[in-house]
Amino acid sequence: MTGTDEVPRPFAPSPSRRNPGAAVVGLLIVAALTTTGMAMAGGPRQIDGQALPVSGAYASEGAKVPAGNAKPAPKEVRELETNPLLAEGISLGAVTCRLPPISREPAKLETYYKTLVSCLAESWKPALEQANEPTLTATVQVTLPETSACGKAPSENEAVAYYCGGDTTIYAPTAWMLGDAGLERSRHLATMAHEYGHHVQRSSGILSAAAEKMSSPGEDSPADKELVRRIELQANCFGALALAAAAGRGSISKSLANAALDDYGRADDSDTHGSRRNQLKWAKAGYSGKTTSACNTWAAPASDVK
Repeated sequence: MTGTDEVPRPFAPSPSRRNPGAAVVGLLIVAALTTTGMAMAGGPRQIDGQALPVSGAYASEGAKVPAGNAKPAPKEVRELETNPLLAEGISLGAVTCRLPPISREPAKLETYYKTLVSCLAESWKPALEQANEPTLTATVQVTLPETSACGKAPSENEAVAYYCGGDTTIYAPTAWMLGDAGLERSRHLATMAHEYGHHVQRSSGILSAAAEKMSSPGEDSPADKELVRRIELQANCFGALALAAAAGRGSISKSLANAALDDYGRADDSDTHGSRRNQLKWAKAGYSGKTTSACNTWAAPASDVK
């Protein structure tokens, strides 16, 4: 997830809905939507995530205070429960996403994703500005690299999409995404909003703070798995916050946003991503809560992140 400050431990992934996710280098979050066994459009889904920080990969942007400017420049804050982004009253901006038609053609699907991510960025910008944290640029790639700033890519059996904090890129391979979601727009929206939620965690410093708390090499201790669940459930909540900010305008009708919200409940129980009930519960908390404080999984009791 995110430093030159060296993050002491790798924050490695846990199983995605297809298989255990592969560890990736870089402040990776392999946040993957997968199904049990073969991915089938409309089948049960779960959102996976993993991260592996590397030294020097995440120098904060804009950390210097411009001369003569009384307000400090935006910078990441390596805190969890008390991260400024999660303070009371911080909300996303309402946005009108005008998306092109979704398509099976790789170039057109890439345009769809990039347009959507630009809209998600516009929605999140006011919240990050209120928290005085950087608005980093997320890119989208629909072809699978052999390696990235996060190391070797996971296999098709391990993920359908993932986020790499090392290069702030959402990797959404066309074949994987279409194999999982077909042309079901709600599913594509839920996936990309969740992945962008990880990007917000990366920008704010939340991922770095979580990585610093990891205690086992494979992030497989009970305490580390709970940390991963808090990260993943927060990404669901952040994703739903963005859906709410776009609902009822442009290409995202209220019914489409509601369908995308429901998609977070198409999940298997997971010891690294939470129960099906909690995966949907946290998404609903963001969708109805409208403020980032509704997504403070770090302040929640353990029973709410199982």
